[in-house]
Amino acid sequence: MTDDSSYSSKFTIRGGLLLLSTIILATIFLSLKTEAQIPLKHYVTPPVAPDTADLVYYGKKNFWRAGSEIVGFNIGLWAWDRYVRKGDYARISFKTIARNFREGFKWDNDNLPTNTFFHPYNGNLYFNAARANGFNFWQSEIFAIGGSAMWEMFMENEYPSTNDIIATPIGGAAIGEVMFRASDAVIDDRSTGGERFGRELACFVISPLRGVNRIITGQAWKHRTTSGRLFGVPPFAMRMSTGVKMMDYFGKQSKLTAGYVFQLDLEYGDRFELSSTTPYNYFAVRTELQSLNDQPVISRLSIKGRLLSREFLEAKRTQASIGIYQHFDYYDSDTIRSVGKVPYKLGIPASVGGGVMFRDQLGKHWRFDAIFHANGVILGSVLSDYFELHNRNYNWASGFSLKFGANVIGWKDRLSISLTNEYYRLFSWIGYRYGTDLATSNYKKLNVQGDRSTAFFNVFTARADVRLWQRLFACAEFTKYVRHTRYRDYDNVHALTSVYRIMLAYKF
Repeated sequence: MTDDSSYSSKFTIRGGLLLLSTIILATIFLSLKTEAQIPLKHYVTPPVAPDTADLVYYGKKNFWRAGSEIVGFNIGLWAWDRYVRKGDYARISFKTIARNFREGFKWDNDNLPTNTFFHPYNGNLYFNAARANGFNFWQSEIFAIGGSAMWEMFMENEYPSTNDIIATPIGGAAIGEVMFRASDAVIDDRSTGGERFGRELACFVISPLRGVNRIITGQAWKHRTTSGRLFGVPPFAMRMSTGVKMMDYFGKQSKLTAGYVFQLDLEYGDRFELSSTTPYNYFAVRTELQSLNDQPVISRLSIKGRLLSREFLEAKRTQASIGIYQHFDYYDSDTIRSVGKVPYKLGIPASVGGGVMFRDQLGKHWRFDAIFHANGVILGSVLSDYFELHNRNYNWASGFSLKFGANVIGWKDRLSISLTNEYYRLFSWIGYRYGTDLATSNYKKLNVQGDRSTAFFNVFTARADVRLWQRLFACAEFTKYVRHTRYRDYDNVHALTSVYRIMLAYKF
């Protein structure tokens, strides 16, 4: 749990890191040799299997080095907070540590980006310290839990956080495995000189503790006869879109909510692999950055990572697979000044469920893709209309989500139309007593999820892409956000937000 007085500087540093990582990630895939690829979800890049020598060399586990890197990172972060930032929460002692163990875990009141984005980002660092030292996905998750527990119990003088001990390692694994595989695409142990320096720098930016580990072990400059990539060159598809975005809340359109937008869509791996038990051999990512007045820079990050799957249908023109997927979802907005309302907030750092993927060749020139996911939400958060305490204006919750997507591609790959719908139903059970004055309550001791409520949140998106020239497309995208919250002690609230985007897209 971290005091949000440090949030603005963390946002600047980590937001910049995310933006830089996004640019580098795009550069990685631009550098890979690909054939012409038009539709986002149609792979043509031939995969290259990893070299056995690389798997043996980098597959050696080192428990003590992984643990030391995690402990060292936590101590270094604490020292920065204590002696550079002068944070009161970093003034720890044996007394504060004993109190943390005595009082136990409580729901904290940091803001949504801190709790559901930046804490999972820290979890990704713990996770990748283990991944870089030869541990697999599941083993690295244990290290992430340990790193998070160390921080919560020892490194702050605030009560350990119930939500952090869930969001940091589980959400961290989702972000961490994506970053680990992205950094893997940069590495080339055969390179030397300026090229080698650039690759190692990119690896460090994308996955900092993997970069540190390569420096500690000397792998950053050791020349080998193989690339060092643990995943070879997997099949992938990518789309970058940029243009204009405008928000319309309850039909009250405001020029203050118009600005620029950038989207990155990435699909990695073979969605119809015959059988897979390796986590994240397939995943899909969408991130959106924006420059709208009064709105956060990071408006969305979604990750769907396959944990295991099996193809159950393979015909001449039709394929289908079923599997278990991990989901990470983050939607953020802030107050629109012209209407004085926050449109929506949603953070789902811990969610898992079943999914089905389907593809059919509709004649000679048309293709159809569809996905369906049903998930249990272990930990989620959604905007509250009444609960405001310290830096929190949302309720902690759990529940379920249903996701559907369909994509039609045709007219000789000149046109693609896609529809997606995400439905979340979230329950907040641990509420405060009706009549409690939140303004005078001790935010450190009020251990509640928020309002006793049931929230329905739905995101519907329709998009059309028309090819202008080769891989360049003109696209229009419409998104409708619908939130309806039923409160036990207050009036129910229904909120609608429409978002319009006109963009140019480049597809790989």
